[in-house]
Amino acid sequence: MQIGQNPTLIDGKLPVFVFPTALNFISDDQSSHKQVLTVYNPYEFALRFKVLCTAPRKYNVVESEGTIKPHCCVDIVVRHKDIAINNEGVKDKIRIQVTEHGQKAVIGKKDIVSVLLPTRDKSQSTEELFESLPPTSAMAAATQEVQQSLVARHGGRVTSGPSLVIVGTAVFCIIALMLPTHGDSQSALPQYLFLSLHQKLIAAYILGLVTMAILRS
Repeated sequence: MQIGQNPTLIDGKLPVFVFPTALNFISDDQSSHKQVLTVYNPYEFALRFKVLCTAPRKYNVVESEGTIKPHCCVDIVVRHKDIAINNEGVKDKIRIQVTEHGQKAVIGKKDIVSVLLPTRDKSQSTEELFESLPPTSAMAAATQEVQQSLVARHGGRVTSGPSLVIVGTAVFCIIALMLPTHGDSQSALPQYLFLSLHQKLIAAYILGLVTMAILRS
């Protein structure tokens, strides 16, 4: 089945979890001409997914549409069918867009960069295409504090232990991880204390950095 045509830009609201975050097809490696995208559904409701592409004539998928049950995942096989020198280095985008099962409105999307490379040696460079989204201002300041502390220690400077900002950030992240997630109907806490899954992932990342700084103190 051929992938759908170039989609209209849509502001997705629901985080879509897809692995890997990039597809690297290698001209001289036939085993890389077919790859798998895994789409996860961590939510309490079923999702309908659809695969679109900016260059649909260059790719084939086994199933371009389907359903993902709650807390399940599906594998989407993507095959590059136009292995040619003039396509090497060209970056295409494959979009996974999702709707709630039984609804038509698109509620989330994820774009995967796909590139055809001449040899496997150069495939590592495509990972630089993806960068982490900046956290909120408070978390950004805490992250910078942790990174500066680690750099100071590698540079041989002696510090008196973790600063109050680092300790406070650790406590803040632990509290954030303990708060209920959006969609949790069993919690009696007010709605403004509910966090999204994306916010909790950021808190877990910051807590990891803070823990490293504290352990090295």
